[in-house]
Amino acid sequence: MAITFTNKAANELKSRLEDSLGPMAQDITAATFHSACVRILRREIERLGYSRNFTIYDTDDSLKVIKEAMKALHMEEKLFAPKAVLSAIGRAKDVLQGPAEMMRQAGTDYRMGSIAKVYEKYQAALKSADAVDFDDIIVLTVRLLEQFPEVLSYYQNRYRYIMVDEYQDTNHAQYRLVSLLAAGHGNLCVVGDDDQSIYKFRGATIENILSFEEQFEKARVIRLEQNYRSTKRILDAANEVIANNTARKGKSLWTGNGEGDKICLYRAGDERAEALFITEEITAHVAAGEAYSDHAVLYRMNAQSGEIERALVKAGIPYKIVGGLRFYERKEIKDLIAYLSVLNNPSDTVRLTRIINEPKRGIGDATVAAVLELSAQVGVHPLKIMSEADQYQRLQRRAAPLRSFADMMQGLMEKALEEPLEILLDAVLDDTGYLSMLQLQGFEGQTRIENIDELRSAIIKFQQESPEGTLSDFLEEVALYTDLDRTDLQDDSVTLMTMHSAKGLEFPYVFVAGCEEGIFPGRMSMNSPDEIEEERRLAYVAITRAKKKLYLTTAAQRMLFGQTTWNKISRFAREIPNELVEVIDTTAPQKRWTGGAREWGIPRSAVRTGDLSAVSGSAKSLPSAPLHPGDTVSHKIFGRGVVLSASPMANDLLVEVSFDKVGTKKLMANFAKLKKIEG
Repeated sequence: MAITFTNKAANELKSRLEDSLGPMAQDITAATFHSACVRILRREIERLGYSRNFTIYDTDDSLKVIKEAMKALHMEEKLFAPKAVLSAIGRAKDVLQGPAEMMRQAGTDYRMGSIAKVYEKYQAALKSADAVDFDDIIVLTVRLLEQFPEVLSYYQNRYRYIMVDEYQDTNHAQYRLVSLLAAGHGNLCVVGDDDQSIYKFRGATIENILSFEEQFEKARVIRLEQNYRSTKRILDAANEVIANNTARKGKSLWTGNGEGDKICLYRAGDERAEALFITEEITAHVAAGEAYSDHAVLYRMNAQSGEIERALVKAGIPYKIVGGLRFYERKEIKDLIAYLSVLNNPSDTVRLTRIINEPKRGIGDATVAAVLELSAQVGVHPLKIMSEADQYQRLQRRAAPLRSFADMMQGLMEKALEEPLEILLDAVLDDTGYLSMLQLQGFEGQTRIENIDELRSAIIKFQQESPEGTLSDFLEEVALYTDLDRTDLQDDSVTLMTMHSAKGLEFPYVFVAGCEEGIFPGRMSMNSPDEIEEERRLAYVAITRAKKKLYLTTAAQRMLFGQTTWNKISRFAREIPNELVEVIDTTAPQKRWTGGAREWGIPRSAVRTGDLSAVSGSAKSLPSAPLHPGDTVSHKIFGRGVVLSASPMANDLLVEVSFDKVGTKKLMANFAKLKKIEG
């Protein structure tokens, strides 16, 4: 069995195994941690009191359950933020800590004791709904292996050889899972880079890889130090930076590639000038024959992307953002997935609550609460209660709409047993009235229908790839889907993403924006040596994403979160030797020199030299005819379109327009010379 973290990586493993082994590769399981565990749970979870059709809750679903648990415990959201409570429970699950153990460890700590009480109610609610959250997938699999020796023995014999990719990103629960499976035959191979351990905030622990030889005494260590991606200068820079960490095994990357260009360290006056420089460099590269897709802009936090996006829009450079609103997080998609989930698992009360009055059916919150309470008392799923609503005094006033909803869902359940998933989706859209509701919403509704069409495409693709796949299988695939799995990096557009999202990817040209103290490393990490080492590992990851040319950009002053700050250049930039760097400083009289970052002190904040007119630009007035969502406009190249959104930005408007011929574009209204079409 080969285990990794993303579906994309798992598919790559499968493809390479097929190339090497041919048909024999079919006998090898290559999967993510979660998909491998789901496979085990679908076969064995009844031993733990769940059905094989259990639902996997996403974060939104889990938050609803958390809020209900807090409400039952009379805990105020002002004092206990539900997201923070869910995060604390997730961290407990990462180390296989249950509610009782959390309560014991809390001792006299009121906050943690309160969270432990929520944890207990949360888990009870999940089990009642025949549901698990993402963390439970690992936790319950470990519990199965620990509590049922026959199950452990079966999977130890089934998976006699185990390989784990990206081992530095594992948490304690994943370590325990791997240890249990490997204990039978001792054939365990892990691949990882301790210098790329950057997911501590997700529960990953670098100790798993640092202490591997102690945990597995017969382990043999093989260092893979040749790099086939980057130039020598980029690797030398990465080696010099990471050498400042103490918690590492130690290695020195080398390459057979050439020296390559020096690393460009650019000091802008402000974030606008920084963004302008990035766009100018990309434009120059494309003019020289490079593709937009050869470029990536990395940043420490998503909030940094705004100014860069605006500059790209003005320059007419196509781009995509990795880590924005995920497809399966859009309301209409979540609604339809909720309908499908209830058809698959009628006990799923969270999803049922979401769709029972969507579209409006005259079933209020009080009625829904009464249904759920009766369901818990009687011990049958809510749809059964609704179908017999006239038998319960509390429900008699709303018996008709409840029976109608239950009958509709029963009819759809019957179709779910007989019809292909694509046909089932159409039946849900028609029978529930959801499609009719969207058709009455005008342009916004049409956009949502187009998103549903994309869902239909996903279903068709699933059916093609898994002819025997069931509704449960499809919902499982959706639940385990990640943003990076979906992102098409083959489109000819610049990629914008956080440094964390960039891990595992590579680009010929990489811009690391915001290389300043307080930004990167972040202000919250600067008083903790361990946190600084984590941030330095992130710098190492960012640097090694570049194949041909690396840019580190920084601003003398930056407005972020409504505040202007004057920041030092990041220590990570200053840790790169002088001979590897070309410095360009637009804030000093001498704009370019051969001295490196280590000689580059804090620029004088009062000095702004050089011609910055190109950065500032001339003031432009707002469009003479203000634009609003729903307005029809024309563009001299893109033709006719409809405004989806319009946001004031500086002295212009950033508008999102859906054009009839070329699809959706983001433009600055004055810059693009959009004309409003009246009538």
